[in-house]
Amino acid sequence: MRKTLFDIEFSAVTQAQAVKTILDWVAEEVPSPKMVVTPNVNLTMLQKGNPAFRRILNSSSLCLVDGKPIYWASRWFNVGLPEVVTGSDLVPAIFATHQATRSDEKLNVYLLGAAEGVARRAADRIMDQHPSVHVCGVYSPPFGFEKNPVECRKICQNIRDSKAGLLIIGLGAPKQELWADKHLEHTGVNVAICAGATIDFMAGEKARAPVWMRKTGLEWLFRLLSEPKRLTKRYVQDGLALPGLFWSEYRKTGRRATSNRQ
Repeated sequence: MRKTLFDIEFSAVTQAQAVKTILDWVAEEVPSPKMVVTPNVNLTMLQKGNPAFRRILNSSSLCLVDGKPIYWASRWFNVGLPEVVTGSDLVPAIFATHQATRSDEKLNVYLLGAAEGVARRAADRIMDQHPSVHVCGVYSPPFGFEKNPVECRKICQNIRDSKAGLLIIGLGAPKQELWADKHLEHTGVNVAICAGATIDFMAGEKARAPVWMRKTGLEWLFRLLSEPKRLTKRYVQDGLALPGLFWSEYRKTGRRATSNRQ
């Protein structure tokens, strides 16, 4: 079931439900490629002024809420999304669940993104921790590759040749969503997850925020302190735009939200 908030059609599922759905899709013998996206505040802001990008999010097979502000907004506006499902939590949960429930099968995974050597380290750690998961290919594309049709065709062919069923894309947003929308059908995978910095986290290249910060909505602060040069401008812009985003939604749905609270 999809529920609309800020013009995005979010999938109203828990992480456990998303994991099971993705593993079922990967196991399909005659699949149609599925894309999983996890819009956060930044992507929510971006799609407001970009209908083409909004179409990509809303045409995805799973659109999961990434970030406490969006989740809290869903409660305030009576949309009722069940929980936050970040890409960096979802992907490890898929591997752990596969190991626990489907270890008689091999989960073939391809990692696309992160800096040179990082995906390989992530692959080694994933296979050490989850023997039923086989990382059958990794690639760190060069800067600007998405504008090079020859490079993109080569990447798609490499993924197809690997026989991967699950593609983890860590190219940063919105590049990863735009690339997947254009090229996914040529990769031969069953499912692609646009997962941001997940490959870096799984390689140990970047640290995740402590659990208490994630639960209280302060993961953004941890990441800002970890990468101030890269994230300060983005977080300031998002923070300044957030009240306007809420006000716009209130003007559209505030009456319904108020009446439902009475």
